[in-house]
Amino acid sequence: MTTTFEKLSSNKVKLGFAVEPEKFDEGLQTAYRKLVRQISIPGFRRGKAPMRVIESHYGPSVFYEDAFEAIFPEIYRAGLEEHGVEPVDSPELDIEQIGRGKELKFTVEVFVRPDVKLGEYKNLGLKKEVAEVTDDDVNADIERARERAARYVEITDRPAKLDDQVNIDYAGYLGDVQFDGGTATGHDLVLGSGSFIPGFEDQLVGAKVGDEVNVNVTFPEEYHAEELAGKPVVFKVKVNSIREKDVPALDDDFVTEVSEKANTVDEYRAEIREKLEKRAEDNADRAFEDAVLDAVSDNAEVDIPKAMIDDEVTAMLRDMEMRLAYQGMKLDDFAKYTGQTVDQLREQYRPGAEERVRKNLVLEAVMKAENIAATDEEVDKEIADYAARSGQKPEDLRKAIGEDGVKRFAEMASLKKTVDFLKANAE
Repeated sequence: MTTTFEKLSSNKVKLGFAVEPEKFDEGLQTAYRKLVRQISIPGFRRGKAPMRVIESHYGPSVFYEDAFEAIFPEIYRAGLEEHGVEPVDSPELDIEQIGRGKELKFTVEVFVRPDVKLGEYKNLGLKKEVAEVTDDDVNADIERARERAARYVEITDRPAKLDDQVNIDYAGYLGDVQFDGGTATGHDLVLGSGSFIPGFEDQLVGAKVGDEVNVNVTFPEEYHAEELAGKPVVFKVKVNSIREKDVPALDDDFVTEVSEKANTVDEYRAEIREKLEKRAEDNADRAFEDAVLDAVSDNAEVDIPKAMIDDEVTAMLRDMEMRLAYQGMKLDDFAKYTGQTVDQLREQYRPGAEERVRKNLVLEAVMKAENIAATDEEVDKEIADYAARSGQKPEDLRKAIGEDGVKRFAEMASLKKTVDFLKANAE
């Protein structure tokens, strides 16, 4: 067998094959054995008709298609290996010559991982900007912690006010008719939370325990229940109890309740500041990394085959399907719930998939240009980190993933190292 190689574009190649007649004859014998039991020839029992008789009856090309299919995978794989071609899609086939006793000639055109023409990827004029953590930021975080620790305490000596939690029974009426879905007993409602129709909560301000209040409101024009949309209604409400929010004081007792390390207010402030500074650093690092990768990707030229984007969309949808499965939901059900089809979801994911493929290709090109490769120690760390996250021992994970899995971890570690290189050289 002889093969030829031609590069058609940055992402497509053409391979030519000339295969000795004997190889195609092997394929004919395979096709004959496969099909003979399906062919009926007068004068022969099913499955016993000789090949030549079948060919004379149905024509000499009766076995050609199956013969070609029988030998193509081995031939194609050998051609790919010979020329170092890594296809990303199914090949387009053109048979130029086929027949018994003839040299089999055909070509395939196939999309491959595209060439990447790198632009500027160093000295980008970018730097990490870390937001300053102020005293106001620390105070605001502490106030949120106090709010989370707040409890509602029942009161009887005053009427309800905003921010109180009232327990109510209510029934909604459209005219004189009570409507579906507008009735509840023992419902807790925080006044001013905006949980109910606009105007409802305000009309309970000033009510006392045991009061019965007629709350007059109008449903929004875009309300989901068409029979109520835009309609004025009356809710007959009874106030069962009133509870006042009790926010704990900022003292050492509060600190020991909410912190595992701090014992005093000053120690707690220092802990909160450290947490916020770490968060600011992490946010800045992510933003900086995104900016660097965006710039390097935008500066590069790459023509991505559609099949690579399709594969990435499929992978993203598969990840989504797994996340939904943990919630007891199927992808089709989620699509219906959001008023879409799975095909529409695929189109939604396409721009993000294209961006991910592009960035990965550009990163790989930088890695190759700079001869970046992870060390054995860095690969070991990548495996150990993953094992720790998944509750496994590194040695057990290595056995489970095998040599190919270790190679994938090496690629991941090398890509991370490339990202670190780009960030270090971004200014």
